[in-house]
Amino acid sequence: MSAWWFPDNTVLCNFAAVRRIDVLEKVLDSRGRWTEAVAFEARRSVRHLPALDGVFVGGWLGDPVEITRAADVRRVETIRRAVFGGHRGRPLQHLGEAQTCHVIEQWDEFRGGRWITDDMEAYRYAVRRGITALQTMDLVRTATTRGILSAPDGYRLLTDMVRAGRHLHRFPGGPDDLL
Repeated sequence: MSAWWFPDNTVLCNFAAVRRIDVLEKVLDSRGRWTEAVAFEARRSVRHLPALDGVFVGGWLGDPVEITRAADVRRVETIRRAVFGGHRGRPLQHLGEAQTCHVIEQWDEFRGGRWITDDMEAYRYAVRRGITALQTMDLVRTATTRGILSAPDGYRLLTDMVRAGRHLHRFPGGPDDLL
């Protein structure tokens, strides 16, 4: 099977904000996964973005990847605090980023996975570590090149995300930049 794709909650929320979770599902094409912390964050975000519930109902990200081995838990906590600045008193702060990084780097079944995030700190860290990192714009580009969306529709989708208050760090100059 080709590499797993791990969207973070920010990316899930981007698509939910414009009620187009279906596009994300089609792009991930049965290769999407998430960690338990990202699933927890998404469940909390459903209160603000009800369309996000479509991820849970559809089940297309599979069961959340659980990290239970003591050595893995310790390593995730080290990454969460040392790399992402998670505070000891806020145990969920940056937990999704740390878990995702850990499983992509350390677990054979997920090695070579793609991390999809619009969190620039996480994106830069992934790139430095040699993890393939993508952003929402890359997913929309993939949707246009696969024929899931036309380029004008993809551009409109990204524009709608920005109008909905989502913060994309990359934005195409026009529809042709998505081809």
